[in-house]
Amino acid sequence: MQGRSIDEPRAGGWTAAIRPYLEPAPLAALAVGISSGFPYAMIGATLTTRLAQAGIDKKSVTTFALAFLIYNFKPLWAWLVDGVRLPLIGRLGQRVSWMLVAGVLVIAAVANLALVDPRASLWWTAWAAVFVGFAGATYDIVIDAYRIEVLEPEQLAVGAGMSQYGWRIGSTAAASLALLLAGRIGWSGGYLACTVFALPAMIAALILGEPKRHRAPTERRGIRGATIAIIGPFLEFFRRRGAFLVLLFILLHKIGDTLTTLTVRLLFNDLGYSNDAIALYDVGFGFWAFLIGIFIGGLLYARMGMKRSVLLSLWLMALTNLSFAGLAAAGGNANWTMAAAMCFENFASGIGGVTVIAYFSALCDLRFTAAQFALISAAASIVGRLITGTAAGRLIEAIGYVDYYLLTTAIALPGIFLFWWMMRMGLIDDSIGSAGEVEG
Repeated sequence: MQGRSIDEPRAGGWTAAIRPYLEPAPLAALAVGISSGFPYAMIGATLTTRLAQAGIDKKSVTTFALAFLIYNFKPLWAWLVDGVRLPLIGRLGQRVSWMLVAGVLVIAAVANLALVDPRASLWWTAWAAVFVGFAGATYDIVIDAYRIEVLEPEQLAVGAGMSQYGWRIGSTAAASLALLLAGRIGWSGGYLACTVFALPAMIAALILGEPKRHRAPTERRGIRGATIAIIGPFLEFFRRRGAFLVLLFILLHKIGDTLTTLTVRLLFNDLGYSNDAIALYDVGFGFWAFLIGIFIGGLLYARMGMKRSVLLSLWLMALTNLSFAGLAAAGGNANWTMAAAMCFENFASGIGGVTVIAYFSALCDLRFTAAQFALISAAASIVGRLITGTAAGRLIEAIGYVDYYLLTTAIALPGIFLFWWMMRMGLIDDSIGSAGEVEG
């Protein structure tokens, strides 16, 4: 790394803390985050509620979490976004042209999911969900690369925060809109209305244009050249000192959080909460707690530096699972207990969304931004999604919600201790790529 370290704490008052959020690049990160969040919401909590209300059993509902696995396979085609120039619209720039194509694909996929009926064919509903996952994953590949490249290294934390603001706005607004419209015009109408959330990223890319930090990979021809183009981003990453331990941390750190997030709507349904109560106490209260957490996360990153702020956020995210164990133990339709649990979970997730994502963004080499961040983000949730899709429903039925959420808390601990150990060994600093290099 050259010059000042990205981990160096930064001084300044409240004005200095707020000003970076109003710059063009972080505002673009907000816009692309909105579009990133909405397809996830369509096959996440929203689809879980839709299936539960259609009378689908818990094992089948949690199996739908496997639709998210398509996000984990996105490194397989992320290299296309880095290296393939699109005909005709390619003149707009590599990132901008792919942003437009991926956005249209997401709109088509969500519209398709809107028109299927889970009661008539669970199989076709599953395939429609996978199609949304594929389209959303492709959109995320472009969005993540655009966000990292449009931001300067010192803006990565602010940009991660703004992206998380956008992600939560997009996912919350889409989920709330779908829930509210479902009881009035049906789930199909609710899903179709949500396709408007694909537009902010497309508009931001057209306004701001191609990122100045985008570095096109060296062009290679022939079969050997194509092979190098595919595996080159991964070879570069794994040549770094401690790269395999970094990857192990990425795989482990979010298992407990994923197991909780993808099952909490089942808990709400079994406790008897209505759609309106979920929209208010979960989505509404949780939304504001998340926004506050993001802002606090930005301050912590600036004051504590990258490593210590990441470690703190990992502890907070692990402890949130205990609140759901408490909610399950309380039982009944306790609105304020649910609101408190969701506020704590969203507050901690907001902090982690800034600190952890900023670290992951800094890991990328600017020649392979799309491919490397696709690998990192896919690895971050694959284990949790596999366990959720294959065993979460059975675990809940076997041991109950209280013990299940206690188990998810314990599962979060290995990732925390691994990060602490990597800090002690200096592996965090050695893992930073060119996206995190700060001149000066």
